[in-house]
Amino acid sequence: MVIDEIFPNPTVKQVIFQITFPNLFYLEKRIGDIQEKIMEQFPKSDLLLRRGILLADIGPDQKIEFPPNEIESSATKKIWHFEAKNKTQLNISSNSLDLSSEFHKTYNFGEKDKFRDVIEHVIGTFIEIAGLPIINRIGLRYIDHCPLPTKDNETLKQYYNSKFPTDKFNIANADTMAFRAVVKEGRYYLGYVESLQQIKGETKLILDFDGSATDVKNSSDYLTISDELHDLISKAYKETIKDPVYAYMRQTTKIEG
Repeated sequence: MVIDEIFPNPTVKQVIFQITFPNLFYLEKRIGDIQEKIMEQFPKSDLLLRRGILLADIGPDQKIEFPPNEIESSATKKIWHFEAKNKTQLNISSNSLDLSSEFHKTYNFGEKDKFRDVIEHVIGTFIEIAGLPIINRIGLRYIDHCPLPTKDNETLKQYYNSKFPTDKFNIANADTMAFRAVVKEGRYYLGYVESLQQIKGETKLILDFDGSATDVKNSSDYLTISDELHDLISKAYKETIKDPVYAYMRQTTKIEG
């Protein structure tokens, strides 16, 4: 069962949605039409140029790096960048599209500011105008900065079902600690990363969930898959946090960090 509550003080700090697809060599000719459809929501725009680095392998542990000006122009990657008034970022290249937001705190609950609505508008527009038939990968990622009032094993166990080896190590003595796993969940994959970090002078438990689907034969399935990835992540988050974290998120006074 997924979490179906909108919290006044949520732990989520960033949510990212991405699709990758075969290189669309004709995409540049259609970017203007895509921009016209999304301009009201994403009024700011830029064209970013990123050059690759060419490496020549001349033997074990010996490589020559060529400067960018010696790389053919075809190695330059164009990225069409758009930004919404709420700072949501949209990047489109010839083989990928990603949405990144630090504003949205709900996926599909409530009456407004739902990240799912942004996905539907942008991806639906892109698929229609670009004529995209298949998608190589769909990914949905949530990064949460979670409270840890006291940096010790007892508090960690009180707040979380942590994956840290606390039977062997006391987190009070840890400069760094992290756990990472990628597991198959039905037809999808779930990446789970848990780490301790200092954020604005406070110790936080960073939870990073990355759900993904590969080889999507019908691009029109993107929203259904996104919903299912969200449910997968929400379930994993719910299985990780305990009552003190719910109490933290239900505080009406905004807590920085």
